[in-house]
Amino acid sequence: MRVNNITSPIDIAVSGLKAQNKNIEVISSNVANSRTLDAGNGQPYRRVEVVLQAENPNGDGIGGVKLEELLPDQSNFARVLDPGNPMADAQGYVSMPNIDVPTEMMNLNIASRAYQANAAVLKRYQMMVDVSLELLR
Repeated sequence: MRVNNITSPIDIAVSGLKAQNKNIEVISSNVANSRTLDAGNGQPYRRVEVVLQAENPNGDGIGGVKLEELLPDQSNFARVLDPGNPMADAQGYVSMPNIDVPTEMMNLNIASRAYQANAAVLKRYQMMVDVSLELLR
């Protein structure tokens, strides 16, 4: 297989940094809204997921990653018995956001590690350029 179009390591790492930064933002929003009973539409906050896709610039090269879309999680809301809550229905149940905080924290850890890996690529690339320049002197 011959690769005709290769994106630079900097471009690939920066695209990964941007994608993981957005992923961390969305996860943080999910955690912050894990107890939001009314997201402005009369329903609890609905968890959002980031969909990332590999970039392939011309169909024949190596590229980075891009944000494909933000998808609301369509799973059911948890129902909690809380008859004293003003948001409770006639049976006394309150619909809670479909967010599992421990799962979100694991996702945050994964996104953070991916961000760190991309930052390490940039650092190694910088070191490689510095050594190359030093050898040329």
